[in-house]
Amino acid sequence: MTDTAPTGGLDRRGFFRAGVAATATLAALGPLEALSARTAGAAPLTKRQSSPDYGPLSPVRDQTTGLPLLALPRGFEYLSYGWTGDVMSDGTPTPGMHDGMAAFTRRDGRIALVRNHEQGGYTGAFTEPAYDPAATGGTTNLVFDPEKGEFTESWASLSGTIRNCAGGPTPWGTWLTCEETTEIGPDGTRHGYVFEVPFDRKGDPSPLKGMGRFSHEAVAVDPGTGIVYLTEDATPSGFYRYLPRKRGKLEAGGTLQMLVVETPEGGSYSTYTDGTGTRYRTSWVTVPNPDYAPGETRPAEQGAALGAAVFRRLEGAWWGNDRVYIVSTSGGPKGQGQVFEYDPRTERMRVLFASPDATVLNNPDNICVSPRGGIVLCEDGSEGEYLHGLTTDGEIFPFALNRVVIPEGGVPGKKVAPGDYSGSEWCGSTFEPKRGNWLFVNAQTPGITFAITGPWRRGSL
Repeated sequence: MTDTAPTGGLDRRGFFRAGVAATATLAALGPLEALSARTAGAAPLTKRQSSPDYGPLSPVRDQTTGLPLLALPRGFEYLSYGWTGDVMSDGTPTPGMHDGMAAFTRRDGRIALVRNHEQGGYTGAFTEPAYDPAATGGTTNLVFDPEKGEFTESWASLSGTIRNCAGGPTPWGTWLTCEETTEIGPDGTRHGYVFEVPFDRKGDPSPLKGMGRFSHEAVAVDPGTGIVYLTEDATPSGFYRYLPRKRGKLEAGGTLQMLVVETPEGGSYSTYTDGTGTRYRTSWVTVPNPDYAPGETRPAEQGAALGAAVFRRLEGAWWGNDRVYIVSTSGGPKGQGQVFEYDPRTERMRVLFASPDATVLNNPDNICVSPRGGIVLCEDGSEGEYLHGLTTDGEIFPFALNRVVIPEGGVPGKKVAPGDYSGSEWCGSTFEPKRGNWLFVNAQTPGITFAITGPWRRGSL
């Protein structure tokens, strides 16, 4: 059954010292929890024009090119790397359409990154071996030295896939890259799978078919159990979990299940318009045919027929605080987005936050959490392309603004065409795992990876 109730609970350091009881109460909550409390209480909520703790944004020059590609708060700096067309360490030109990404700490203290490329089309794979030799999507790997503040190497790690959108890191040091499509290639190759890529070498171009064939978006892995939770960017979409036969050995097979929101009549439940505070009792049903073929029923419809819940465009997912946080980009009463929280220990789920207005939050996509507990949302909206942070008392603020404009004549050493790319979405935000001194993020077009550092501890990230 569903019901509404106040949210509460994640403890984070506060940055507002007003001696008002209500403010103090909100400051004791995590940012999404505080947003939930404010919205549920019908408190006025507006998006700040600058960070209350880091300050306003202003143009900052890229240490690589000298161009003012980003606007950031005072004290923050960045460098760019891996532009589309740049030749990598293995001699391969960097593919375009940078998307999801995760960071891993190597034994030598350097940071390894695995980066998606959401390329479509069938003009040929950019590395071998490839799943589908004609398909152009895939992943690349990067290495970053956090002490010197420089990228040291890069290579192509997987190709022959299509529209590698998001994914997620595993506790055993791999990246799960997801195909956001169910296309059929010219030679009949079926797409719509998840592939596994280690952070230190090439990936295996063999699809993990047990995890289903659908428009995959993101994954979050429970480090205690090895269960993989998966989102689907479609409407209707399902929220899935993959129960592997062997923890950490996803290729050994397993069972794909879809979340059920329990209702009195036992039918499928739509979460499309549910607002902040809505709570659910949940269970799971097994999807009979996860690897569906053309002409057969897709997994979300199979699950719905068995009573599973349906969502509107599930995208970002993140494991943290022993829970899974899931983003519905266009769900909620206003169609501007929902953030769900699922607790696998209690089998309970709730709408942690539903945007009350586009001016507050406009269609969130990726979500990530810093080692200090701060939350970053990649907003896929229509009025400027921002990375947003969340304050302790539940206010959304812009942390970074895309200002990428390539001048006439281009950039020396770069193959990117001149033009205004400031409308390109942010993708793949991920912090240096342990110390959190660096935030890595992509501008999808023209395809650039940024490494941002600065006085993080001065504020809520």
